[in-house]
Amino acid sequence: MKRVFKILLLLCIVAFSAIGIAVTVVFFAMQQGALNVKGSIIERNAFFGTLPKATSSPTDNTEPLTNGCVATLDQTKPCEWFETTQWEVVKGGLTKDAEVIARVAQETGVPARMIAASVIPEQIRFFTDNREVFKRYFEPLKLLVSLSKFSLGVSGIKQDTAVQIENFAQATSSPFYPGEAYAPLLAYKDGDNHDQVLFDRLTNEKDHYYSYLYTAIYLKEIESQWKKAGYDVAERPDVLVTLFNLGFQASEPKANPQVAGATITLGGAKYSFGYLGTLFYMSEELASEFPKN
Repeated sequence: MKRVFKILLLLCIVAFSAIGIAVTVVFFAMQQGALNVKGSIIERNAFFGTLPKATSSPTDNTEPLTNGCVATLDQTKPCEWFETTQWEVVKGGLTKDAEVIARVAQETGVPARMIAASVIPEQIRFFTDNREVFKRYFEPLKLLVSLSKFSLGVSGIKQDTAVQIENFAQATSSPFYPGEAYAPLLAYKDGDNHDQVLFDRLTNEKDHYYSYLYTAIYLKEIESQWKKAGYDVAERPDVLVTLFNLGFQASEPKANPQVAGATITLGGAKYSFGYLGTLFYMSEELASEFPKN
């Protein structure tokens, strides 16, 4: 009996040692960028730029901002979302993509401003999420578990959600069916490996066209479902942006929808995903680059 116990104890020690070694190897490999995953949070943020490390004092270059507000503001009091360093970074990235978003808007009929309003909370969340360290070093390991649960591209669409978008674009009997114009935009070539091509579409670091296209068609499908139920939400970012965050399964057309979504702390204040997108949509920020029509 003692011999068996010793053997089991030895096996446990070996197993935990192996796990410790593996985690250590992953940690240092990620530090060197050896395991960077295409489309992961590092690549998404890299496009938008490095978050400025503004300081509370013009003579102090080490003390970070308390609330993430721009350096000219009081760092002990909350500031508006458009007065934060996070917004300055996301704003710059969106401006780079203004032409491709305009193209998607033209092709889908979804206003550029609604597309941008859906992407902004997702991008800002990349900069404010307190799970950043976990995501940076262990996000690639999720690929071994379920690629379909992995958020991809600048709009953070999961691969299984993208598949739903494709399916609804063809399902004429579905309430989400947006019309015949959309399936051709998502079509594949004969012989394509569907999963690989879809992954490549959503993680293309040099061209974000498909990230915005899937986002726009998702919004169009939600709009279609609500319109068929008697509610026109084409100009309702509180509905569309909220459901972009919550998913198809949360979409239940009704007369009194509530703005909601993941909580995002920004500038010392808390916003829901949908509310932050709505505030952008209703603001004058980037009004010429992303019009409402």
